[in-house]
Amino acid sequence: MTGTSSGLGSAIAAELARRGFVVGCLSRRGIVPSQAEGTLIPYTADVRDSGQVAQAMADFSKQAGGIHGLVNNAGKHEDHRSSSMTAEQLRDVMETNFVAVFECCRLAYPYLRQSRGLIVNMASLFGKLGVPGSLAYSASKAAVASLTRTLAVEWAKDGIAVMAAAPGYVRTGLNENAFQDTALVDRIEKRVPLHRMGTPDEVARFVAMLFVERIDYLTGETVYIDGGHGIGP
Repeated sequence: MTGTSSGLGSAIAAELARRGFVVGCLSRRGIVPSQAEGTLIPYTADVRDSGQVAQAMADFSKQAGGIHGLVNNAGKHEDHRSSSMTAEQLRDVMETNFVAVFECCRLAYPYLRQSRGLIVNMASLFGKLGVPGSLAYSASKAAVASLTRTLAVEWAKDGIAVMAAAPGYVRTGLNENAFQDTALVDRIEKRVPLHRMGTPDEVARFVAMLFVERIDYLTGETVYIDGGHGIGP
């Protein structure tokens, strides 16, 4: 899986390993989650570099005896007001959050066709909301949901299932500084029917569940893990 060095990616990789999966952990820092149980193999690569990703997949397939799943988690968020955001800034976010996700799926396809595997793409609640300053991020995550639907239809004949997990507001080490703003936290929690933010563990357990249960008839869907935020009043 990609983007495993911190945040949600670290939690998901650790949970998959805890449940007995051999997890290839691809990130620019090339580290595995600390204190994780199980087998995690680190790879240093940038998801925007197809050659690096292809080499990591080939090496992991040899070590693990094939590839049975892919989690596309690597991504970035930059806050830009639309009136001042440049096309280059938009392309930069789309390149990491959408184009690289497609490329990882494409590179994994031969392996997953052989194993009849599962892809889980990390989308976001922002993909269906209008969030000031987040045009690039939100558009990229909406594109990931669309990609998920299209690949699910195209690759169904190959036995490959494609799902998207779309978290809402989740506390991680990456956003903890922003959430020091108690007024911001209060506004968010008032909007969420459960009146709290999610935890990395909740998202990680959902993603792991998809692999553990592997329901063949479930494909192409984006599942929101947002405490009801997206459907609330």
